[in-house]
Amino acid sequence: MSLGDKISNKAEEFGGKAKETAGDATGNEELKAEGRTDQASAGLKNVVEDVKDAVGEGIGKIKNVFSK
Repeated sequence: MSLGDKISNKAEEFGGKAKETAGDATGNEELKAEGRTDQASAGLKNVVEDVKDAVGEGIGKIKNVFSK
């Protein structure tokens, strides 16, 4: 995962936590739910990026085996 993706996902997660906290503090259930959604979205993006990294590493290993 690129550094830019990591930063973007962390920012989305942090923003989601802030929304959830603000919603909790103000009794705004919609804002609280939106914050949870943002956090879940960031988590899912991290998982997808991890899978892409793992697949890329696997392909690199396969290429190394066949290039010998």
